[in-house]
Amino acid sequence: MAVFDWKKPTVQMLGRWQPWHKGHSELFKRIHAMTGQVAIMVRNVPSNTEANERVPGQDDNPFDIEEVKKNIKEGLAKEGFTFYEDYVIIEVPNIVDISYGRGVGYTFTEHDLGAEIHDISATKIRAKMRAEGTLADKH
Repeated sequence: MAVFDWKKPTVQMLGRWQPWHKGHSELFKRIHAMTGQVAIMVRNVPSNTEANERVPGQDDNPFDIEEVKKNIKEGLAKEGFTFYEDYVIIEVPNIVDISYGRGVGYTFTEHDLGAEIHDISATKIRAKMRAEGTLADKH
């Protein structure tokens, strides 16, 4: 059995994953192909965080960190990926900016996954779940 190699080149995914959805899985597949392993970083953003001009709309986080991790693992298992082999999940603070001052040995890449995938929205998914009664607000 292969094990996640902490020294191997790795691609990072940073987000709230509220909830993990097909668009996230499609991005994961694309970036996993780059290095063979991914570090999924989960921003720990409490439900009562207020949005601001720099980070608008970050105040709707109904899934706690353990639910987020479970949803990621279930979603990626359906795609044939294995936790701690193909990816790790790392809880991080509420990161709102990634800054650098010069060449630092990594790049930033935006992946165009097509209009159909880009149209998938966790905001829309949460609204649908609330309308169906499968998601209650946690306050």
